[in-house]
Amino acid sequence: MQVPEMSRICEAKLLKEIVRDYGPYMLIARHLLQNRARIASVVNEELINLETDHADLPGLLAAGTDFGALPTGEHTPLAEAKLLAPVGAPPAILAVGLNYRAHAEEGGREVPTTPVIFTKHHNCVIGPGAGIHIPTIAPEKVDYEGELAIVIGKRCRHVPRDHASEVIAGYTIMNDVSVRDWQRASPTMLMGKSWDTHGPMGPWVVTGDEVDPHRLQLTTRVNGEIRQDSNTDDLIFDCFDIVHHLSSAFTLDPGTVIATGTPAGVGLYWEPPKMLGVGDEVSITIEGIGTLTNPVIEEPDTQLV
Repeated sequence: MQVPEMSRICEAKLLKEIVRDYGPYMLIARHLLQNRARIASVVNEELINLETDHADLPGLLAAGTDFGALPTGEHTPLAEAKLLAPVGAPPAILAVGLNYRAHAEEGGREVPTTPVIFTKHHNCVIGPGAGIHIPTIAPEKVDYEGELAIVIGKRCRHVPRDHASEVIAGYTIMNDVSVRDWQRASPTMLMGKSWDTHGPMGPWVVTGDEVDPHRLQLTTRVNGEIRQDSNTDDLIFDCFDIVHHLSSAFTLDPGTVIATGTPAGVGLYWEPPKMLGVGDEVSITIEGIGTLTNPVIEEPDTQLV
């Protein structure tokens, strides 16, 4: 799927007309405009603001708002926009470990028979272009993990697999940055998965049913070098399996982000290992969604009290 070519659309045109005329999907982004977070649709290399009081997707999704019914406002050239994470404050970030067959095999692990679930702390989220910190106290084991991420659109519980697509608002890209020594020191993996800035997300959410999440090429590059090159058809538990499994235990709220796992090629399992360092740049491209790029920087010398 490619973003269709379109002529400039007048300010008054509703996005429901865009959906009607150009296909059953939208690209929904967040960006900073005049020091305020705004939600916008991405159309023909422009951001078209959606007129809403909500500044983040969880609230907008919880309100049951139809993106296509929102009136539009100011246009911003995409090249000039300051993109933010499309979901800035998820009510939860859930993740699946060892969910690609080749990744389980490269680590010498058995293929799981039940999804391996862990969480990431919400303060890990950053947007496109923001810096991934190399922790001062754990600088040598920072790794990348390119992942397809689900964004939940409706509050739901006990979702049958066959109806899982009905509660998914869309899909985005997430880099499940991992501090490997801290990850392995704890069975829950939380402390190795949740450092500030270690959850880059974006560049936007693709909504609708145009994207088949189970047949998407996923490529991770570090400084232009391909490190991961796989397809979501290698998922052990697909997106609908995951939603069914998680909702069996607890309610999923609108805006919940679920990282579905990473394919083979993480830095830890190269010979020798290829871990991230200051000055690197990580770009993750998923077919039908886009590319998420972040530089790797030193952790700032700051202290919050």
